[in-house]
Amino acid sequence: MMRAWICLTPMLLAACTGSYEPTPLTQKQATKLEEELAGKVAGEKVNCIDQQPQTNLTVISNNVLLYRVNKRLIYKNELMGSCNGLTFGDTLIVRVFGTQLCRGDLAASANLMSGMTTGSCALGDFIPYRTPGK
Repeated sequence: MMRAWICLTPMLLAACTGSYEPTPLTQKQATKLEEELAGKVAGEKVNCIDQQPQTNLTVISNNVLLYRVNKRLIYKNELMGSCNGLTFGDTLIVRVFGTQLCRGDLAASANLMSGMTTGSCALGDFIPYRTPGK
């Protein structure tokens, strides 16, 4: 019996080391993303952004979110994992520690009508998109 566990251990460890591959955007989602970021220029990614009351969340896909700070600044976030259900109107629930949203903060999508969790993910890097100055 011990021999069986010794033989299975490498296979079990290999199963845990898989990597996550995000679902590619559909044509409709890609068009929506392009429209939202039109006229803006990407900047250097940052790990955290301020959690502000005026920050609006736009769901592009189950893997891509936009945080609109104002009309000149939008942060794009590519989630690690998939919060399935976001594209169907489920709510994103983020566990925030402090006053900022940060890379690695754990999140879940939930259907508020049923109370069911529909996915789990973590926030990725925040890429700022700014309207260039004139």
